[in-house]
Amino acid sequence: MNNSKMLKQRIFTAIVLIPIILWVLTLSSQTLASVMAIFVIIGAWEWAGLSNLIRSIYSLVFALTLLIIYYFLDEININYILYIASLWWLIALYWILAYQQNHNHIPTSPIVKALLGFIILIPAWIALLSLHNQQWLIFLLVLIWSADIGAYFTGKKWGQKKLADKISPGKSWEGVAGALFISLLVALSYAIFNSMPLMTLLGFMLLCFITVIASIVGDLLESLFKRQAGMKDSSQILPGHGGVLDRIDSLTSAAPIFVLGLIIGNLL
Repeated sequence: MNNSKMLKQRIFTAIVLIPIILWVLTLSSQTLASVMAIFVIIGAWEWAGLSNLIRSIYSLVFALTLLIIYYFLDEININYILYIASLWWLIALYWILAYQQNHNHIPTSPIVKALLGFIILIPAWIALLSLHNQQWLIFLLVLIWSADIGAYFTGKKWGQKKLADKISPGKSWEGVAGALFISLLVALSYAIFNSMPLMTLLGFMLLCFITVIASIVGDLLESLFKRQAGMKDSSQILPGHGGVLDRIDSLTSAAPIFVLGLIIGNLL
């Protein structure tokens, strides 16, 4: 498929999805949790495909796990989960850097990859659930979307220096710069609009910077597992975008770190 047709498909899919997502954000907390769970379960189904697991069984176990977690959510110490998730993404970053240096630490065992699916997807779902203030949830989505848009168009226009050519040849350092510029502009506008004090603003900008970097790590990790599985996309559910996992990979890494930062900064 040529770039022009793919771009048109991406734009069309975005036009259809964005109003639906914004409408979903106006629903009750319980309904919102259910809708997000559906997306996460679809992501788990796609992860099973990347990991040579039986999709139906893995998705069913995953769905039951989400149900149990939601039932006991008030008794769970979310902070511990967010700290563990943040530590995991540091390990993922190490795997990515090592792979670029021809040191492959990516597990091949389906059982290990099955467990990784839980570690990647569930903390992100819990983090999003903890954003009871829907304004924060909308901001996080806009931050990640703006980073994705900035990276895509900047990389297409000026991309020369490869970010991680052994993992995802299409990504460039210029794309990273574009992602950071656009997303931090969004973050600064949000901070000024909400009249944040200077020190709070600086801490908030640092958090958004780290969140966008984390989103890039999530994107690269999924690309790494897709490369290992010999797949271009996690599925073909979303025309021009691939699968649900291809759309939420950045969010899986960004959400736990962003929410943990809000908690540490007493903003949540």
